[in-house]
Amino acid sequence: MKRLHVNLNVDDLEQSIAFYTTLFKTEPTVRKDDYAKWMLDDPRVNFAISTRRCGQDLGVDHLGIQTDTSEELVDLTRQLHQAGESSFQQEAANCCYAVSDKTWVEDPSGVQWETFFTHGAITTYGKDSAPVEIRKEGEAAKSEDCCG
Repeated sequence: MKRLHVNLNVDDLEQSIAFYTTLFKTEPTVRKDDYAKWMLDDPRVNFAISTRRCGQDLGVDHLGIQTDTSEELVDLTRQLHQAGESSFQQEAANCCYAVSDKTWVEDPSGVQWETFFTHGAITTYGKDSAPVEIRKEGEAAKSEDCCG
């Protein structure tokens, strides 16, 4: 089963935590000085907020689909390639206090989507970020350590 992932950039973490805790009727699953995450079953979403904007505007940083297994991630990646989408793959990426294998794509309007399988946790935020530019399969992709 898959879970929708939404990552927002916020300017006031405490106010945002209070708002989303009220909206979701539950406390964050993960709470750090610069980050909070709710793993919700209703709606089934991995909803994260962070003050680490990395030069991005407030609001939606990226969207994604979190898989429960590495096999589901392989299937999603294959679907994207069959559709001819440009992508950028990462293995064991350290991001948002987690270790994940990922495939990044952009929709036709340039919104970045992350498909990922998380298989570990880390104690720091991690330096991974969405690739600045996603290129065709086999080409070099640019990625910045903006969140370190």
